[in-house]
Amino acid sequence: MADVRILLIGNGGREHALAWKLSQSPRVEAIFAVPGNGGTATCEKVTNVADVPADDFAALVKFAQANNINLVVPGPEAPLVDGVEGFFKNVGIPCFGPSKAAARLEGSKTYSKDFMHKYNIPTAAYGNFSDYQAALAYIDNVNHDVVIKATGLAAGKGVILPQTKAEAKEAIKQIMVDKAFGAAGDEIVIEELLLGDELSVLTFCDGYTIRSLPLAQDHKRIFDGDQGPNTGGMGCYAPTNIATKELMDQIDREILEPTISGMRREKQPFRGVLFTGLMITASGPKVLEYNVRFGDPETQTVLPLLSADTDLAEIMLACANGYLDNCHLNIENKFSATVVLAAGGYPGSYAKGTPMTVRQPPAGSTIFHAGTVLDGAQLKTSGGRVIAINAVGESLRAAVDSAYASLDSKVIEFEGMFYRKDIAHRAFRSSEKAAMTYAQAGVDIQAGNDFVEKIKKAVASTKRAGADAEIGGFGGELDLSQCGYPDAPILVGAIDGVGTKLMIAQAMKKHDTVGIDLVAMNVNDLVVQGATPLMFLDYYGCSKLDLSTAAAFVEGVADGCRQAGCALVGGETAEMPGMYQQDDYDAAGCAVGTVTKAARLPRKDAMVEGDVLLGLASAGVHSNGFSLVRRIVASAGLAYTDKAPWDASRTVGEALLTPTRIYVKSLLPVLDKIKGLAHITGGGLVENLPRMLPDALAAEVEFGTWEMLPVFQWLKTAGNVAGSEMCRTFNTSIAMVVAVDASKADEVAQALGASETVYKIGRLVQRGEGPGCVVKGLEAWR
Repeated sequence: MADVRILLIGNGGREHALAWKLSQSPRVEAIFAVPGNGGTATCEKVTNVADVPADDFAALVKFAQANNINLVVPGPEAPLVDGVEGFFKNVGIPCFGPSKAAARLEGSKTYSKDFMHKYNIPTAAYGNFSDYQAALAYIDNVNHDVVIKATGLAAGKGVILPQTKAEAKEAIKQIMVDKAFGAAGDEIVIEELLLGDELSVLTFCDGYTIRSLPLAQDHKRIFDGDQGPNTGGMGCYAPTNIATKELMDQIDREILEPTISGMRREKQPFRGVLFTGLMITASGPKVLEYNVRFGDPETQTVLPLLSADTDLAEIMLACANGYLDNCHLNIENKFSATVVLAAGGYPGSYAKGTPMTVRQPPAGSTIFHAGTVLDGAQLKTSGGRVIAINAVGESLRAAVDSAYASLDSKVIEFEGMFYRKDIAHRAFRSSEKAAMTYAQAGVDIQAGNDFVEKIKKAVASTKRAGADAEIGGFGGELDLSQCGYPDAPILVGAIDGVGTKLMIAQAMKKHDTVGIDLVAMNVNDLVVQGATPLMFLDYYGCSKLDLSTAAAFVEGVADGCRQAGCALVGGETAEMPGMYQQDDYDAAGCAVGTVTKAARLPRKDAMVEGDVLLGLASAGVHSNGFSLVRRIVASAGLAYTDKAPWDASRTVGEALLTPTRIYVKSLLPVLDKIKGLAHITGGGLVENLPRMLPDALAAEVEFGTWEMLPVFQWLKTAGNVAGSEMCRTFNTSIAMVVAVDASKADEVAQALGASETVYKIGRLVQRGEGPGCVVKGLEAWR
């Protein structure tokens, strides 16, 4: 029975999509769009109402009462934030949307950020500012990239991503002083810039029950390749290729359910549709923002995926009246893509009133009007984002191709029209697994090598007796016998850190194993010099000292020292608010040992062609390459709390926190029988092996002669990392290489085999004009 009469407020593409889907409900008798657009004007069951102002709530109530309206659907955010729901509630007309108090989730970014903090909903680090000078001071004190947001409503454009601190300060001036977004910029939020895939989810809610539509990905930038200024959205696709059931369950568990229960605790239960903007980071999904209404163009993208038997009007009534638990959303097992056509010049100044021609699209495609108006019988442009084409297909590629094919066949034409040609490009790039590199993750190994070369002159100027003042080896040496201490040994020192592996420890709140890493990275560099580690000192820097975190870290350091047989003799703990943020900390360590002149390694003059290379197995990724590791994990849509794809017995975070293996006690008894050692850390096999070799020799490594740990196979496949890049970034399951005379190789391998897994991985060859290390057979690594 057709018994529902709807008042739909708005005139954009979102409202046309809502009218299109609502009109399919057998329960809907009539829809009045205030003011509507050129698309709603020709939509079944819809009448545009131009003579009632959309912002005059009293007039809207009067119209609703006169036309027997029994469901009000506000499309844009402004009426909801201004309290339109209360006007209809007071006269007993159900309104699909939150109260004015609940709408602050979108109306005030200050409120929403504080709400997330209060209810432990994962989001970026932030600060709220109504004072211009305080905001500038905050920029000076942070060491991470930021996003600057006007706290009030700014039509989806009040977000600026500065590249430098100077740009950040200029953005703050534009918002707070120049009032680029009007009163919306009286207060701003400065957030940490999160990295990952940005997704959004639309969730129906009646204050208790939630029902979500498929995860979607919008395209905010005006130009292809995500370049140019932000817009309201130039296209969208759904579902996204990283939208696994596990990810959606995590979003429900950690974000949506706490949000809805938190709103009840605030005594302002949320009813309507909640738009949650998400960033899928390496440490899991985090909230970028809330909207309290349907998104645009997300609505045009996800509504076509609702099955024919899902009644949107019934869902909305259930949300407004509190019985959503009795409703189900049935989603088609298909894909949807939307391409938005804008007026030339948008998002800057653009022409209005341009005549348009719109033809019937092919089956499976739908046209949704936004900035259009009917002038008599002539359709004309009336906004920046003018119109959109949506297509649904059995695959994402089919949906995208179908949308663009419709545009190629000129189903829509108007002068100056512009649209992006790369909607869903991120999904296709991911599915084709564009090869990832360490440099793309922000670490340039060659730049590090160039830096060493650049500073050699400065280092050489510090030369003194007993020190050759050269850099580039595994550790630094000082011959005490040349410093006034007759018959004294050579002092060997090494200094290193743990790197971005600390970020995983912080995300997992597990800090003991990285203390072991810190020791391992240093003492392994000592033993390759032939030195016995004697003492260790650590440095721990943080914003504010957390005793349990710091204690767990130092306990790990002590564990590492015990494994290496050296004493933890001291350290430094520094609290530096502003240098670090919230729970962040950094650590460095220094190990000191001794070696006699006769026992120094490597013995380059003793190395000859044919010497054997033995490889000692690693325990995992150890402590290098984690910038790339975190990027791959994020691109795979994994949270650190998810089960590791390469080890079902542990989570991703637990597996990656496997500490660096310490080889000291295994190697010390055989140092007199070997010619050289290489600790495989940053730079992998290809960068570290040459460091122990004379210029005339090179290392020839045979790929496949050792067992590859599953974590490296997963990293290579998930990140589509080239074999050469793997061997230049990671230890690839071999973290210590021993150079030994061929006649002693079996003896040394047997001795080491008592405590280590040992492989014969290659030999030394004449170098010629080639590189210092060649890994043969890498093409076999698939």
